[in-house]
Amino acid sequence: MKTIKYPLRSDWSELIKRPIFDNASLESAVKAVLLDVKQNGDVAIKKYTKQFDKVELEKLLVTEEEFIEAEKNVSDNLKNAIHLAKLNIEKFHITQKEDIKVVETTDGVLCWRKSVAIEKVGLYIPGGSAPLFSTVLMLGIPAALAGCKEVLLCSPPDINGKINPAILYTAKLVGITKVFKVGGAQAIAAMAYGTETISKAYKIFGPGNQYVTCAKQLVSSEGIAIDMPAGPSEVATLADETCVPAFVAADLLSQAEHGADSQVILVSTDEKVIEDVITELNKQVELLPRKAIAIKALENSKAVLVKDTDEAFDLLNEYAPEHLIIACKDEEVLAEKVINAGSVFLGNYSCESAGDYASGTNHTLPTNGNAKAYSGVSLDSFMKKITFQKISERGINIIGKAIEIMAEAEGLSAHKNSVSIRLKK
Repeated sequence: MKTIKYPLRSDWSELIKRPIFDNASLESAVKAVLLDVKQNGDVAIKKYTKQFDKVELEKLLVTEEEFIEAEKNVSDNLKNAIHLAKLNIEKFHITQKEDIKVVETTDGVLCWRKSVAIEKVGLYIPGGSAPLFSTVLMLGIPAALAGCKEVLLCSPPDINGKINPAILYTAKLVGITKVFKVGGAQAIAAMAYGTETISKAYKIFGPGNQYVTCAKQLVSSEGIAIDMPAGPSEVATLADETCVPAFVAADLLSQAEHGADSQVILVSTDEKVIEDVITELNKQVELLPRKAIAIKALENSKAVLVKDTDEAFDLLNEYAPEHLIIACKDEEVLAEKVINAGSVFLGNYSCESAGDYASGTNHTLPTNGNAKAYSGVSLDSFMKKITFQKISERGINIIGKAIEIMAEAEGLSAHKNSVSIRLKK
């Protein structure tokens, strides 16, 4: 992890760059998979499953027997932990429901907005070395609360043709019964275009590797809705002399172990804090099973010494991190300075892992600086907002003349006439 002291503002754009990888060959390969699935459906899906996941499947849909078997293979301790997390995530997300508010903008003119669930949504859940069953909770719970009619889930199978038991157990717990053994770019293609077995979704959610991310971006360019632009996971931490360096180091490593392309940033006004945290980082990384991955991520990462707190927040808001930890005195006061961040964690005990699993907030968040314009997944992500209006005879008489004048000024005579014909009557 490189330490940078008192960088000039003119150098910030270079300082906050995320790791850059050559995506030209990646995009070409993903485009070929998308087109193949679009044209050949299940045949293409099974071909790529054999090629990439090293397993030949007859059926893609998970059976009821497989759900039952999965439940038996999940320990009671893990089940209890999943239930606790589910309860907290439900509590937080249910508060996001909005009542319909009818506004009378003018006497006789009523306007309101109604939230309506997206009918069909597709969820992608990574498997492999880090099967993200927690993401099933983060996506499946708001989908259920929103009232989505059809929720399908894709996750890659292992070499035995099975999906991780915790993923299946959690899916059934939140009411998802359509689970398919499909991973990678081919899963995104299946949900985007539909196949003989897998229904087309109106919106696709979920994290994934570079192939999944690329596939989501490509189908999005074709007009298929996705949750948000996403990239490698990241965390930024602002720490002062009241922080616990071991805690800060642990949080930085919790993100670094996600992948070699992840990035962590430490910002402080105190050089000793940076030194102490780096000492802890070097100790703790040696104990990690995913040490090699974390070390690679730390090569992309920086510790930045700044002159004061205002400069720290200017830098952090420009970086717009997915996760922001404020391990400082008066953290709630400092939190008012946050403008751009996916999710914020306040104080020494608010570890980023709590948000990943069980505090209740959603862990599907904008990365790569997209927090400047995007929010994390919420109940709203699974809904559309439809506006309504009802205008009485009195109402059209009051606003009609203004509509006529505006329509005429824009040269849209048919627009004007749709009002004039009513006013004459």
